[in-house]
Amino acid sequence: MVVYASKGAPSEVNSTLSFCPYKGKTCCNTMKDTSLMKQFQAMNISDKGCASVVKSILCANCDPFSSDLFRDNSDQQSVPILCNSTSSANSTENFCSETWETCQNVSISGSLFAASLQGRAGAPSNKNASKLADLWQSKTDFCSAFGGASSNETVCFSGEPVALNDNDTTPDKPPSGICLEKIGNGSYLNMVPHPDGSNRAFFSTQPGIVFLAGIPDQDSGGVLDVDPSSPFVDMTDEIHFDTEFGMMGMAFHPKFAQNGRFFASFNCDKSKWPGCTGRCSCNSDVNCDPSKLTPDSGSQPCQYQTVIAEYTANSTSSDPSKAKNAKPTEVRRIFTMGLPFTSHHAGQILFGPDGYLYFMMGDGGGGADPYNFAQNKKSLLGKIMRLDVDNIPSASEISKMGLWGNYSIPKDNPFREDKELEPEIWAVGLRNPWRCSFDSSRPSYFMCADVGQDTFEEVDLISKGGNYGWRVYEGPELFHPESSPGGNTSVKSLNPIFPVMGYNHSEVDSSGKSASITGGYFYRSETDPCIAGRYVYADLYGNGVWAGIETPANSGNFVTNRTTFSCASDSPMKCSDSPGTSGLSLGYVFSFGEDNNKDIYLLTSNGVYRVVRPSRCNLTCSKENSTARRNPGTSSSPSSSSSSCYKHINGFHGSLVVLFVSLSLILLGLLN
Repeated sequence: MVVYASKGAPSEVNSTLSFCPYKGKTCCNTMKDTSLMKQFQAMNISDKGCASVVKSILCANCDPFSSDLFRDNSDQQSVPILCNSTSSANSTENFCSETWETCQNVSISGSLFAASLQGRAGAPSNKNASKLADLWQSKTDFCSAFGGASSNETVCFSGEPVALNDNDTTPDKPPSGICLEKIGNGSYLNMVPHPDGSNRAFFSTQPGIVFLAGIPDQDSGGVLDVDPSSPFVDMTDEIHFDTEFGMMGMAFHPKFAQNGRFFASFNCDKSKWPGCTGRCSCNSDVNCDPSKLTPDSGSQPCQYQTVIAEYTANSTSSDPSKAKNAKPTEVRRIFTMGLPFTSHHAGQILFGPDGYLYFMMGDGGGGADPYNFAQNKKSLLGKIMRLDVDNIPSASEISKMGLWGNYSIPKDNPFREDKELEPEIWAVGLRNPWRCSFDSSRPSYFMCADVGQDTFEEVDLISKGGNYGWRVYEGPELFHPESSPGGNTSVKSLNPIFPVMGYNHSEVDSSGKSASITGGYFYRSETDPCIAGRYVYADLYGNGVWAGIETPANSGNFVTNRTTFSCASDSPMKCSDSPGTSGLSLGYVFSFGEDNNKDIYLLTSNGVYRVVRPSRCNLTCSKENSTARRNPGTSSSPSSSSSSCYKHINGFHGSLVVLFVSLSLILLGLLN
């Protein structure tokens, strides 16, 4: 068992903040604390009672539970949910009423309560006024906009730091193992559930073929309903496929059932395809000269490009949700960038709960990131990007802003806080992020597995503007590169966010060399209640699966256990045996997948496996037969909600043929 502490969740401060009354775990650092103090002072509130109330509301930004205290992520929403229980005489449960009664006739310059909450009842009557009584028609209207009570998904602010009733600080006993069934022979890199909510999913291969498959019900004895001769779309003409190149990711627009829009992330070779044109990531902006790069594996710098392209299913069906195929013709090119080397280019794309497209990009390769791209704020290598693909600027605007394609920048991307940062960037300091996911129960938990260099594989809890240390750090330890033509970043200049889970190479291979992490999901299905709420991830080599859980709840600290896996005796397809043993062989674990029922899948070189009931493998799980089984996708109390920082501050807010499989020993440059 390994325990990890997260700095991506609320961080620990050494002493009480000077303005806001928080110590220990908090979502503010001293800089943010000072900023809040200046904002408060500028309000020039003469009434001491009202000043005290407003200060507490401002400081709610620092609360460890601030992601739950605020209704949304917009820059307009600066007021937490104020506790509003009119049936109680307790003032803390009527904090919204208390705020109104204390401040209704007090002048507040730049009032927090002046912004219009569009679409919500009781919008302000006079935006330019400074008194609550002038801004809002009544206490009822005011508390309709700002008030609320604690629920399964939220907590409310009572004027004091949030304290939840959570006395159970001992995590559940680790699972006795994970039971799998094999339901498909194909070997895929990506799996995306159909956005219409049905029991269908898209599976894509590394060469660039996408299949639409029907998923059998649990315990039905069925297999994937997929026709290899009739793919959903075949993009192989554009995609350059090799051991480290191909179709890296796919994403379907949240409104695909209405608009038919979907996206592919892939690699191309500009020496073979005229459409493969993009600016080199090694350029003058990042103090890199392509002519000085050593040719990698016989290729020239930026011969290979990473691409995101948009496609549509509308041309094959009037109802996109019923479309069984699509044309491999790009609607538009979203992004194109030349790669300096032939490895570490990640390439996953996914839509976040906020509707924006997240793009994971590795450091570009070259061994130990010699040009220090991951820490270079002007480089997009070694970064997670966040793009708006719904609002496309004009060609002149794109050129003026220096964008890499057809997208716009979400207004709350962290470049607003760090002017040195490229606007596309959401997080920095990644080596080769291989599979990220948002927790379906706690969308503010954005988890990414990042492949290590020499010793350590890590799982990071990604936050807005967060720096995950590479190449100053590998996991939690300092990293010392052998060469640095691109310069170094000093340790003192970083405030790194360390991994919340991970493992050393020695745990899966005695030589310490053969290890590469594959990120997974928080398990939110009812099928196996003994891994409910745990983040499941694996090693590429299929000889290690881990399940980590946050404990205590909302602490940012994780306990992780390596667990066994086995094949159900009634698996609809025969599982592959591990040579020389009686155990299950997964081959290489390329990716994980999740369907619309929140069941988890392992996409491997030996086929598609699904997590099933423990009893099908004779595993002990006392919760499986419990008549009071609770849906792990919901929360029985606010203590199950996320303890992460509000977006204004830290902003948490996959058939490859056998021939291709044999080429994947060094899949995508994941290995050293």
